[in-house]
Amino acid sequence: MTVRLDEVPARAGGPGRTSRAGPPVLEAAALTKRFFGVTVLNEVSLSLVPGEVRALLGENGAGKSTIINLLSGVHQPDGGQIRMQGEPVQYLRPLDADHAGISVIRQELSLFPDLSVAEAIFAGHLPSRRFGLIDWAHVRRETRRALGRLGLDVDPRLPVASLSVAEQQMVEIARALTRESKVVIMDEPTASLSPKEVENLGGIVAQLSAEGVAVLYVSHRLDEVKAFCETYTVLRDGRVISDGRAAETEIPDLIRDMAGRSVEIGRGRGGAAREPGPVVLEVRNLASRRRGRGEQMVRDVSFTVRAGEILGLAGIIGAGRTETARMIFGLDPVGDGEILLDGQRFTPRGPAGAMEAGLGYVSEDRKDLSILPHRSVHENFTVTSPVAPGALGRINRGAETRLLASYIERLGIRVQNTRAPITNLSGGNQQKVVLARWIARQPRLLIIDEPTRGIDVGAKEDVHDLVRQIAGEGVAVLLISSDLPEVMALADRVVTLREGEVTGDGPASQTTPEDLMTRMTRHEGQTMAAEKG
Repeated sequence: MTVRLDEVPARAGGPGRTSRAGPPVLEAAALTKRFFGVTVLNEVSLSLVPGEVRALLGENGAGKSTIINLLSGVHQPDGGQIRMQGEPVQYLRPLDADHAGISVIRQELSLFPDLSVAEAIFAGHLPSRRFGLIDWAHVRRETRRALGRLGLDVDPRLPVASLSVAEQQMVEIARALTRESKVVIMDEPTASLSPKEVENLGGIVAQLSAEGVAVLYVSHRLDEVKAFCETYTVLRDGRVISDGRAAETEIPDLIRDMAGRSVEIGRGRGGAAREPGPVVLEVRNLASRRRGRGEQMVRDVSFTVRAGEILGLAGIIGAGRTETARMIFGLDPVGDGEILLDGQRFTPRGPAGAMEAGLGYVSEDRKDLSILPHRSVHENFTVTSPVAPGALGRINRGAETRLLASYIERLGIRVQNTRAPITNLSGGNQQKVVLARWIARQPRLLIIDEPTRGIDVGAKEDVHDLVRQIAGEGVAVLLISSDLPEVMALADRVVTLREGEVTGDGPASQTTPEDLMTRMTRHEGQTMAAEKG
């Protein structure tokens, strides 16, 4: 049963009480935080006992990131207290919290791109031998072991920058596994992971719990919360709304607590009322150039996307989904094969050329490729010039402001001042601004990579409706998502990839998530043989 804290008196023991024995390892007691006079966290309390896996839930802007930043030393509370193993503590910097045994896996990746995978994982705690020499053999051995626990086979010597966002997310998780942590905070750890990698992570969470490590698990994927977590706390507008045991509540109740209203989820499937038009994009035998030590991420990919059609591109880490999209948009060079737009050969000469040809691209890597972090919300929206210039090339600021305001209302973007830096917004609201600026350009082809990464359940349905709407207006949509229910809900057709090759292509209405997983984890020949058997 869900316990609603805004409707009942405070309970003995307070929020975070569990059936586990023993004192809490980490406590947040009446934490309060203000930014520029605005209270973003109001007397929030929760606790974690050793081995507990607690979900921290809430819509974008509810205060989840603020809690994480206070517990990990990024910010200092304006009120309340943090206690570690019963003792009051004050972490003035993240390194203090790290040394105290609090590891954070952040939604926004914090790896060093120029370091090797092994160096990034052990940054800040490199082991040394006699005379202060670094024990590189140990570093590489433990790196392989940590990545192996997650099912990722990556050379520890590769630079972090050469990895996909999903692979970097796994490296971020592996980094936490190499520390002797008492508490692990996971902020949207599966946002870029496929179901197989999510399953592997679930096993890691269970193993950490069995070893007595407390886990604070932040996710918008409520099925994961039910599967992985023992307890939960829901925040709304900076306050604790409810907490309880995950097994004793239902997902609709959690959604109601998070949103303050009922939200219909999983509405329909893609393509129900659309008739696709002519082929807009055709990819023939596309292959990427070799990278690193000779690895070729895309080897032989062919598909078409029609006007008004949503084509889903599905695959596990290393399948080549994002690499295919980047070549189409001109971010990466094409190694072999060809791309056709409206039947004419198209050679992308960088993103600018792709935009001139009517293409749009929402990257999975919001922090590094999608936003200008030190620019305002308004500037981030208008960077792709969604409003045509006026006479003599003058920028029509009034039209830009009105258009941005319409998308703020349409997508439910939470923003107090559009002239403030976009980093003042939560990750989900940043993503909405990115989506809005591309959709406002009315592209012929829109490539969307992980459209709802870091977006709460209510806003997720808004984004889904918007994707359906733009497809209904005749735009060809290439959708890449690690969330198979999202692919099934939106796509008309689904193309599956494995190790840079197509293993299946068919209508979404005639397949199941289990079929897709089979195609994503086997070669085409193996898949066909399995289906015949």
